[in-house]
Amino acid sequence: MSNKPVQIVLATHNAGKVRELADPLAQFGVEVLGLEFFPGIGEIDETGTTFEENACIKAREVARLTGLISIADDSGLEVDALDGRPGVYSARYSDDWESLPGESRDARNIRKLLHELADVPEEKRGCRFVSSMACVRPDGAEMVVRGIWDGRLLTAPRGENGFGYDPVFFDAVVGKTAAELTRDEKNARSHRGNALRALLAKWQDFMGA
Repeated sequence: MSNKPVQIVLATHNAGKVRELADPLAQFGVEVLGLEFFPGIGEIDETGTTFEENACIKAREVARLTGLISIADDSGLEVDALDGRPGVYSARYSDDWESLPGESRDARNIRKLLHELADVPEEKRGCRFVSSMACVRPDGAEMVVRGIWDGRLLTAPRGENGFGYDPVFFDAVVGKTAAELTRDEKNARSHRGNALRALLAKWQDFMGA
């Protein structure tokens, strides 16, 4: 039996995400490659209406183009008072707003979100981060898992870590925003960490199917 590691592709150029998956999968004899190893793969249009659909679209396309097992994730923020918005549009939520001088896209997204929630009381500011991960084998077999992180939205940003909506996402269990957590603290609580643990729990069965 060959000791050569099984190679899989994580459909991202984010080195941090690759490391996040590579370390736990190493125990299964798996080597994780990011899209930087496949420069011919361009942007993949995420045309789905759910996180699961978008994750599957990316994973299927990368598996088709590389001939390797592919994993993709799609994630975002769902706000109760906004009927689940911004959802799959979380990253580009404020693209219809003009940026202030020197304002990042993340900061603009937060500004729009807080504007829309300006009259919403604390007890109705519930929200959750959602992460869906899809794993697709070249033979067409698929596995989809989901991770959730419940919280509520503050009225102003707090913390310097993280990205996206982290500075206004408050986790009542730990009493901090996502942007106030260390990387290890965040991984232990986060939607992506929960999805990753669900993926790993099913990995051996999926590979043996």
